[in-house]
Amino acid sequence: MFLNLLSAYIGTEEVDDTTHYIYDDVWTSFAKDALNNVFLWAAVALAVILIAVGVFVRFRRAASFAAYVKTAFTFAIGFALAVIVTMLALEFFDMNENGYIFDMVLWPTVAFCIVLVLSAAAVYVCSLFSKKTFKIALIACGSACAAAFVALIVCLAVYYGSGDAASNNLSDPSTVEDLALYLSTAGVIAVIALLTVFMGKGEKKGFDTKSIAYAAICIAMSFALSYIRIVPMPQGGSITPASLLPLMIYSYMFGVRKGVFAGFIYGILQAVQDPWILHPAQFLLDYPVAFASIGLAGMFRRVKAFEKLPQISFSLGAVVAGVLRFVSHVFSGVFAFSEYAGGDNPWLYSLGYNAFVFADVAIVVVVGIILFSSKAFLNEMNRYSPAATAKPAKKAEAPAAELGDAPAAEQQNSSAAPAENVNAAAQPKQ
Repeated sequence: MFLNLLSAYIGTEEVDDTTHYIYDDVWTSFAKDALNNVFLWAAVALAVILIAVGVFVRFRRAASFAAYVKTAFTFAIGFALAVIVTMLALEFFDMNENGYIFDMVLWPTVAFCIVLVLSAAAVYVCSLFSKKTFKIALIACGSACAAAFVALIVCLAVYYGSGDAASNNLSDPSTVEDLALYLSTAGVIAVIALLTVFMGKGEKKGFDTKSIAYAAICIAMSFALSYIRIVPMPQGGSITPASLLPLMIYSYMFGVRKGVFAGFIYGILQAVQDPWILHPAQFLLDYPVAFASIGLAGMFRRVKAFEKLPQISFSLGAVVAGVLRFVSHVFSGVFAFSEYAGGDNPWLYSLGYNAFVFADVAIVVVVGIILFSSKAFLNEMNRYSPAATAKPAKKAEAPAAELGDAPAAEQQNSSAAPAENVNAAAQPKQ
């Protein structure tokens, strides 16, 4: 077996001054399929172990639960980084073997990812000094990321304009409907923007150290889980083990404005992971725009009707986010990939093909309901969430308002309440 795998790299031939592997798709395809199963069951085992130990710690030694949560997150992040590095490397090896790596797309994308990672690290380091240093670093690094992104878009536009994108994806450029793609992209962006502005009222503006750090963690965890595919689709997309859950939880914790931005960055990374790109608008619809909609998952958190029903508010937000992602993919399928429908109606083809999105969202909703039904999870999330710190404080002040008509002696006695009551009232402010 080892010799057979080794022959995949030894057996090469020169065709038109280009090196091709005679036994292409042997090692990388085998490795990707094998490691996909390994990482899938490893992720399931890790989740079961961490949850089981967490439940034991929570009931046996509650004082150590917060420290355990940090340790569990460290293990999860380490696992996520291992999955990302391994699978992304294999993906590039596979594309290189099959001749799918193009300098006009590869190196600007790699440069953008490097600038993004280094900028996040620089902003975090600068945040350890002072607020002024943090703001300067945030502006400088944000400008660098914006410049790298603009350069990437320009290179992609040149690549698309040359016609290589369609031919490399074995597509006929004449079947792509340019105007319809641009209009549908603008429409989906407008809907996401309106929902973000309307449902994001009252959220804390701007990024701070905490929101940036959690965005990086949640993006990394979602990206790692997206490599663990339960059902891969033939023309891109897959059903995963709740890969979008970390991004949706981030939106629920920090608000839809930050959530949409995190989803947008995640969408760009998805384009690196599974590139099916043949048009600028199609690129936006299938990647940044589609996954930016995932950031709307926390849109119902501030609705008073669901204040005591976090499972419902999260589930509704996840469904809305999933529907918008589905719509984005459907437009792309109809106006960019209609030739894959054969002789069938492209709308029916796109609706049927992209229905996998609802299976993916259903898994997220089920896991999310389980998590949001846990008081321990909600308490930990509220500790780190700036969006929730004000609500419990109002509830803590309510008994004081009810004592307004009570005799003065009783109010004085209430101010001398036992220590545990004082601590209980102060708990949400920690």
